[in-house]
Amino acid sequence: MSQTVQGGRTRAPFADYAPTAGVYDEAFCESGVPRPEYAALLGDLADVDLARLAAAVANSLSARGVQFKTAHGLLPFTVDPIPRVVSDDEWRLLEAGLVQRARALNAFIADVYGARSIIAAGEMPARVLEEIPHHETKLAGIQPPGGIYAHVAGIDLVRAEDGRFLVLEDNLRTPSGVTYAMAARAALEECLPVAPPTLRSTSQAVELLSETLRGAAPAGVDEPSIVLLSDGPQNSAWYEHQVLARGLGVPLVTLADLDSRNGRLRARIDGALRPVDVVYRRTDEDRLRTDDGRPTALAQALLEPCRRGTLACVNGFGAGIGDDKLVHVYVEAMVRFYLGEEPRLRSVPSYDLAEPTALATALDRLDALVIKPRSGSGGYGIVVCAHANRHDRQRIATAIQRSPERFVAQELVIFSQHPTVCDGLLEPRHVDLRPYVYSRPDQVSVLPGGLTRVAFDPGSLVVNSSQNGGGKDTWVLA
Repeated sequence: MSQTVQGGRTRAPFADYAPTAGVYDEAFCESGVPRPEYAALLGDLADVDLARLAAAVANSLSARGVQFKTAHGLLPFTVDPIPRVVSDDEWRLLEAGLVQRARALNAFIADVYGARSIIAAGEMPARVLEEIPHHETKLAGIQPPGGIYAHVAGIDLVRAEDGRFLVLEDNLRTPSGVTYAMAARAALEECLPVAPPTLRSTSQAVELLSETLRGAAPAGVDEPSIVLLSDGPQNSAWYEHQVLARGLGVPLVTLADLDSRNGRLRARIDGALRPVDVVYRRTDEDRLRTDDGRPTALAQALLEPCRRGTLACVNGFGAGIGDDKLVHVYVEAMVRFYLGEEPRLRSVPSYDLAEPTALATALDRLDALVIKPRSGSGGYGIVVCAHANRHDRQRIATAIQRSPERFVAQELVIFSQHPTVCDGLLEPRHVDLRPYVYSRPDQVSVLPGGLTRVAFDPGSLVVNSSQNGGGKDTWVLA
């Protein structure tokens, strides 16, 4: 490796980088030699001032207004300048597994609101559906246009210690983050001082979404009128809503702009009420009923047109049942049951704690498990028992004994690590990967790469941007 001068001393860039023992490193083999797909990139970066590069990427993102909203206000979205690299062969395997999983999940959701054959066959306990938070009983027997419920899925993948990719979670309610993947690519194209190899493009992200929305239109509608429905600036993904609406060339509206009468939805656009055929829903609320059983404002606006078949909602009402953490336990069974195939992508081993044997086993080996609330999101409520103090372990043990149906246990998987710029030097940080899967009646497509999320805190496994996480550009070699 070439030499450079940093801080007044001569050093070999990357020479001080130390992969963590027992953790899969994305860029380096255990011997410290770069993996083949990283060798050229790391060699090209040998003389680059990494602190200056990280600052340039941050400035590029700031100039584009890339940010997200938290309880503490608007924060910039941080992108680490060292991209993740995935070989073409590995991506092809991932792509096939993601397509298979999306097909099985959509078949499951349709079955739940139809014949419930998976329950009758004994492949899933009936209680899973009886207790599921996002089960919309009012939808029984009602099929959305094209039969697709989860048009857009964000499937969270982690690479385990043995190098295998596993599915950590399936996000089907309101998957977010694709614009951050787009922003990461744009920032690196502008700032990275090396020529990238030939890559699969992420530029079709908006096009794939557009095709998905058009494919969701009610029967007989060839040129659908589409709107993006948001909560407005208070939504944490408001930046993303604005970017997508502009890219799609569709109006960005809130519930206050909608008028639902006689089974038809209209939106106030440019001062006039115009009919709407497809709503791309990006609201935080996705339920038809509040906790006390009253119709939500969302249901009041959209449910009757959806029932009449004059409106399609993306993602559809009721898709949240496939987003449930307990349902995740049974996705591999869904693949076998609905598709008659073996899963190409395995799930992180997960356990239904309402099963007495699973509960007893989990309590005996709690330190090896991660406990999640079954309907949680954003990384909140998760207890990594190996990292928790005695008090927190006892608290979660008591909680799952009292209400085991409210929690799911997963094996602790130490996510792979990736070289990440920290104070101008490379240090290992844990990463996951969120690819985006787009389902239409005639085709399921996957955006190459998706968003690599990184935990900037040393040793942290929580990659959510609301908890000091950020992103990386994901290069899929062509």
